[in-house]
Amino acid sequence: MLRLVSVCVGCRTVFPNDGKFCPNCGAPAAAQSPTPTTGAGTAIDLQWGRVVVQDTIGDGGMGVVYRGWLYYNPQGPKAGTPPHPVALKVLHPLLTARDYVRKLFVGEATALRRLSHPNIVQFIELVEAPGQLALVLELVEGESLDRVITRHVKPYPGDAVPCLPFLRAWYYFEQLLGALAATHELGIVHRDVKPANLLIRLDGLAKLTDFGIARLPADVARRSGGIQPGTGAYMSPEQVLGRDLDGRSDLYSAAIVLFEMLVGFTPFDAPDKSELMVRASQVEDPPPPLTRFIPAAPPTLDMLFSRALAKDPNLRYRSAIEMGDAFRNALGLPESPGWRAQRDFAKRATGIVPVVGERRSRGGTIPVATADAEAIRQRVAQAYRS
Repeated sequence: MLRLVSVCVGCRTVFPNDGKFCPNCGAPAAAQSPTPTTGAGTAIDLQWGRVVVQDTIGDGGMGVVYRGWLYYNPQGPKAGTPPHPVALKVLHPLLTARDYVRKLFVGEATALRRLSHPNIVQFIELVEAPGQLALVLELVEGESLDRVITRHVKPYPGDAVPCLPFLRAWYYFEQLLGALAATHELGIVHRDVKPANLLIRLDGLAKLTDFGIARLPADVARRSGGIQPGTGAYMSPEQVLGRDLDGRSDLYSAAIVLFEMLVGFTPFDAPDKSELMVRASQVEDPPPPLTRFIPAAPPTLDMLFSRALAKDPNLRYRSAIEMGDAFRNALGLPESPGWRAQRDFAKRATGIVPVVGERRSRGGTIPVATADAEAIRQRVAQAYRS
């Protein structure tokens, strides 16, 4: 069920492998090896299991996301495990040949392989074939936070009520902070924290996804051609300027996500602003006070956001847990079981994937978490299900 295509070495056009010449520039089709593409009905062998591809659930400039079912090898280590749905994220064949894009895609697999947290989309496998790359990931049934916000945007700009009820916004925000706390403890900076990358499951569990431009500790080279990767409305000033980043950059972006959940729009964006203008505002303009849009909000929120969105990262909160505690204490919110579990999880994050045991996969060796870390992971997940 694999459909063979070719990528022209001259103009990079992707075309079916049933002709002898590129239909765009006339280069011989044989100059490029056939590239398998994925579609409904395709079966992908993982050796320890098999993914059967179903319908398309997302499509973008980087590639396509499919729904699929994962069947385990009856002779493998997970024999007897029932099949379950997964997401298959396939890089577009035209981009697979581009070294920079390919490294971003493989970097996402590398980052996700190190992360095991209830609020982070689970990595299952990296599939590599000649001319093709795909990620097998946990399938999150639900919708992205940006769609939730859009559905609740105030019909009249002058309304003095929050976009999302404050406790609901806090519920999602503390889960995002928990995911970032563990991510930062492992030395990974996400670099694209935004509502579109926070998936809200049907039971309310939030899942951070899309680590495609995440920066690992050993990755200090910049290959972005001068334009820093990221989404302008959520980028920190140091990210816009191409400076070194740490977790405080993600916390800046997370604060903008909370601001948007409450107000319905981001603090530095406007309909008449271009992407470059928004990035300039991130560097130059102070954030507007939240009470300007929601007069009934506690004035302490303005002070909290002023620190969270400080231009100088040294003036911001040092960690996701510190930031969450500051908001929770200032607003008099009780410490939920979920937040206590998030704090414990962050303290043990460097031990979440210790090499105490290993399982093999086609993508390499994946360390197995300790029983202690697994118990905390279950506590976090259970807290947000209850």
